[in-house]
Amino acid sequence: MRTQSIPVLCCMAAAFLFASCQKNNGQKEAQPDPVSAEVLAQIKANGFSTENVLKTEDGYLVEGDILLTAAQLKESVSSPVLRVAQTEQYRTNYLVTALPRVIKVKVTGLGAAFIAGTDTAIARYNRLGLRITFQRITSGTANITIQGFNQGPSGGYITLGSSGFPTSSGNPYNTIKMNTNQYAYGSNPNVLYVGSVIQHEIGHCIGMRHTDYMDRSYSCGGTPTNEGASNVGAVYIPGTPSAPDANSWMLACSNGGNRTFNANDIIALNYLYH
Repeated sequence: MRTQSIPVLCCMAAAFLFASCQKNNGQKEAQPDPVSAEVLAQIKANGFSTENVLKTEDGYLVEGDILLTAAQLKESVSSPVLRVAQTEQYRTNYLVTALPRVIKVKVTGLGAAFIAGTDTAIARYNRLGLRITFQRITSGTANITIQGFNQGPSGGYITLGSSGFPTSSGNPYNTIKMNTNQYAYGSNPNVLYVGSVIQHEIGHCIGMRHTDYMDRSYSCGGTPTNEGASNVGAVYIPGTPSAPDANSWMLACSNGGNRTFNANDIIALNYLYH
């Protein structure tokens, strides 16, 4: 997820990993590592844009907030696009199973604002009364670990976080990374904003794609871009709108502030996990 051209931050999500939240900061950046023509061809074959692809330690960041690993790029693409219409809620092919279920979340190596932000995100999910709930733990084995990474600005934006999609075995994606670079959240992170980013990343971990999957320019601006279903799928969730949904918590780009579930988001989550 990324922000538009405002001096704040944004966020977002494997099977495919999504790195998220970026801001336009006007800084001059170091040139990223070049991406080979072979990799660009693989990215295009998987249905993603080849513009402004960045090489990272985990794979390749495409379309501003989607991280693809080298292994995933080599997988055959077989899942259908069930519907591409206007702006709607979408899920991946795989969801979290074995419900009801408590998902344990641990924060490691991050400061108080990230811990409080995690508690904020967890409380927002748990208030919905879903058959999937979350619990922050400080010891033992977690289902999702939230940890830091440090990455500076690139292309006028800065990545705020990353996560991924549920596995074929029905488990949530197990890692959320939050950017500790000074240009991401600053020296005094806003807890509600950090919580909104984590809330969004958890959405990916349990199978939510971007609400504006079919046209990222709706929330991000720029050239209209369909993210592509690839082998993770982009399945329309019945009961969600077929018109633009300006306040969804799963929009590809952040509004730069506190964003939680709107009425249509709750419909989508209830359809999947109630």
